[in-house]
Amino acid sequence: MYQSMINLYLSMIKRYKQFEPLKISDFEVAEWVHPAHQHNHYELIYIKHGSGRHFINAVPIDYKGGEVFLIGPEEAHYFVIEKKTRFIYLKFIDLYLYQDGNFDHPGIRHLEYLIKSRETHLSAFVFDQQDQLSISILFDVIISLKEDLLKNEQLIWMQALSISHILQRNMPEIKSTAHRTADLQAMFCYIHKNIYRPEKLKAEMMAEQFKLTKDYIGPYFKKNTGVTLREYIKTYRNQLIKQRLASGKFRLKQIASEFGLTDESHVSKLIKQ
Repeated sequence: MYQSMINLYLSMIKRYKQFEPLKISDFEVAEWVHPAHQHNHYELIYIKHGSGRHFINAVPIDYKGGEVFLIGPEEAHYFVIEKKTRFIYLKFIDLYLYQDGNFDHPGIRHLEYLIKSRETHLSAFVFDQQDQLSISILFDVIISLKEDLLKNEQLIWMQALSISHILQRNMPEIKSTAHRTADLQAMFCYIHKNIYRPEKLKAEMMAEQFKLTKDYIGPYFKKNTGVTLREYIKTYRNQLIKQRLASGKFRLKQIASEFGLTDESHVSKLIKQ
């Protein structure tokens, strides 16, 4: 019932389209003027200062200065401002993320990890003092470069990848909550980081990593997440593979090699499943 209501809500909202591969916005407002909306791009939103509520898929989240949100095309959102707020936006589309085909770059994988983890899009990133300072400096650099995007594009992208590294180590899913233990959060992180190395995702390897038995790690994961360990790994990997295929820049042989799969037929089989 709840999901049906969300789907109805999403079907009625405005959708913004961005055709430029990369855009930067920096503005300060006391009142938010945009309706609830979706878009065809990703948005890294830095709250330089101010406070209020950020509604993501109709769920209210309090925000304050120093926090970061990552919003994807699946989310509908808008802000209600309580204290005058300065927003810094870095907006990019999928094609920009994969423009050079450099999937092996650690920064690209950090960012890819973030944008494919839906849970990450539904809350704010909150940092300790050191990370907050780093995030602030990186966004300041981005703002200093925004007047000439063509000339400074690569420099801006380097800052974005540095930000993604800091965001990844502050992901909500690797922090303990009332519903998940710290060990389970660590499992999510481990799976995402090793999705390109299938030998690391075997039950015996993961059991050794988390000091569990081979026979217990599967039931433990299923009990706490509602899906099997194997199904979660397959779903997450397939999302990444489909993204590569959608980019149109990679052959099945290249994708199979990247993900440690046997051959092209293995990739095709996974996608069909």
